[in-house]
Amino acid sequence: MFSARCESRRPRATSKPQSACAAIAQVCRYAFATARAESDPTYALRGTVASPKVTHRAALTEWSSFGRLLNAIWTYEGQPETARAAAWSEFDISRPMWIIPAERAKMRREHRKPLPRLAVNLLQQLESITGGRDLAFESSLSPKKPPSENTFNQALRRMGFSASEATAHGFRASATSLLNECGLWTADAIEAELGHATGSTVRRAYHRAVYWEERIKMAEWWSGEISQRVPHTTRVESAPRP
Repeated sequence: MFSARCESRRPRATSKPQSACAAIAQVCRYAFATARAESDPTYALRGTVASPKVTHRAALTEWSSFGRLLNAIWTYEGQPETARAAAWSEFDISRPMWIIPAERAKMRREHRKPLPRLAVNLLQQLESITGGRDLAFESSLSPKKPPSENTFNQALRRMGFSASEATAHGFRASATSLLNECGLWTADAIEAELGHATGSTVRRAYHRAVYWEERIKMAEWWSGEISQRVPHTTRVESAPRP
């Protein structure tokens, strides 16, 4: 029984040092409480493991620099990190909507995003390239696999943006900053669009319903801002399939 308890408390390989120490301490306290150990040896270690310094992902939060990044991306022969594993079955062009499954969503819950007309236009063009297969974006090594996680970050480096300027995950921060700063949209609608958790399950469901129309307008506004800064946003360049 004790070995089973230890197994259930074993931290995953990806756990941080603090999480590992906490799991070990729980096992030791359980052993002490059930007379399987004479003391808790982890007590003396409390506070000795330093907390890691939080480093925020680099992001461009001004339209001038963000526009330069958008232009570089649009002329680069690569694929975006956010949608790298998107399957064609996730896109409902008739509504139009992108339904991101829970296993790939940020908060591990299904997330639905309205698609602006620009996105629909580009998806329809992209369909002529990869539409006959499962994935919208394919790895250059195999059409059955999405590009690797580092694909977009490597592309950013090749485009001349350092790790301190822009990262794949930083696009969320860019969107948050620019959408909030424009003053056109409510903070709750922006949070709902980014898939952030707010309040209880009932409150989150309420927000998804109430802010959907605002999010549709927000998506159209965002695509319009991109179109103004990237003059060639109406075309998807074809590439040979592997």
